[in-house]
Amino acid sequence: MKRTRRIPAWLQRALLYVSILGPGLITASADNDAPGIATYSMAGSVFGYRFLWMIVVITVGEVVVLEIAARMGAVTGKGTADLIRERFGVRVTAFAMFCLLLANLGTTVAQFAGVAAGTELLGVSRYITVPLAALLVGFLVLRGTYDRVEKVLLLLCLASLSYVITAVIVRPPWGEVLREAVTPALSRDPEYIMALLATIGTTIAPWGIVYMQASVADKGVDMKRYHLTRLDVMFGAAWGNVVSAFVIITAAATLFVHGIHVETAEHAAMALEPLAGAGARYLFTTGLLGASLLAASVLPLSTAYAICEAFGWERGLDQRSREAPLFYGLYVGIIILSVVVVLIPNLPLFPIMWLSQALNAILLPVVLVLALRLANNRRVMGAWVNSRLQNILAWGMIGLIVLVTVLLFLSPVIN
Repeated sequence: MKRTRRIPAWLQRALLYVSILGPGLITASADNDAPGIATYSMAGSVFGYRFLWMIVVITVGEVVVLEIAARMGAVTGKGTADLIRERFGVRVTAFAMFCLLLANLGTTVAQFAGVAAGTELLGVSRYITVPLAALLVGFLVLRGTYDRVEKVLLLLCLASLSYVITAVIVRPPWGEVLREAVTPALSRDPEYIMALLATIGTTIAPWGIVYMQASVADKGVDMKRYHLTRLDVMFGAAWGNVVSAFVIITAAATLFVHGIHVETAEHAAMALEPLAGAGARYLFTTGLLGASLLAASVLPLSTAYAICEAFGWERGLDQRSREAPLFYGLYVGIIILSVVVVLIPNLPLFPIMWLSQALNAILLPVVLVLALRLANNRRVMGAWVNSRLQNILAWGMIGLIVLVTVLLFLSPVIN
């Protein structure tokens, strides 16, 4: 009789962790989607290493915010929109959903702009690739085959790791990198302020909060297993920002030092030339397409779910279009409107991508304040309300966003 080998305890734990990977990993990949790469590349090429301190701050903020969203999903088994309607009424819900729709529409436009920028870098017109990408995304989601393709898209997103390798190759001044990472710097320069907002908005997006809570609730995670989900969320958020920091470092070390400011996909791809040489544009486009299609598949769907959930409308892909017309109408409408915007002749694709993320940051406090009030309500959360430290960090992030937004609007007067 053969003896069966016992799996070591450490391997059992590792396999268990891999089995629950999901929301955190996807959120980490979303941090480095098309508008994310555009924003970080622009920041590194224009301001060098001066933005690294913000990545450190945002990492802490994102871990706290997404953990709150995941915990609410596990405790209540409900989505963010559902809880907002129950606790704050129709008017507040309508305003919050309008802000979410506006932010998510801007980010969906940015994803299709990423498709256009990447494929035009290879000489293929956006008028061909963007409609095809929209049809592909719609087919994958509506036919229920997205879950199978999701893993392929996540693999394509691993192209962002090339920035880590490139940074090692070019050998930036690591002493300066570390110094800038721990030295906060604010400026009255409107371009600097806009870049700060874009960096915040591309990392802690309103859709990320809603998506995280809905994912945890849909998976049926309870508080007995929540420690595993919390580990996934914290790892995903931290890892995504490590890669983001290396995008800034690489752009600063390869472009900023030569006075090259990222304004197009071609400029951004140049940062990878020390690693890929003439193949830099292909490597860059691979990562951009993978991340863009991944986010373009999730964003319109999560938006339609959240808005329909908020107002009690029929929703879900298991419903027929005539049974849930508003759900399908929102989903298709967001995609079509995004495609139409991106196909506007001579539209500057990279500025559109990072400006949409600045809008994300400006609208973020609306959703975040409501989420914090819910997370501190004992009727909703019971014993699992926020700790004092979590509240201090979360409100501190809101205060920073409000401060930077005020500076942006006052900058014409100040300067």
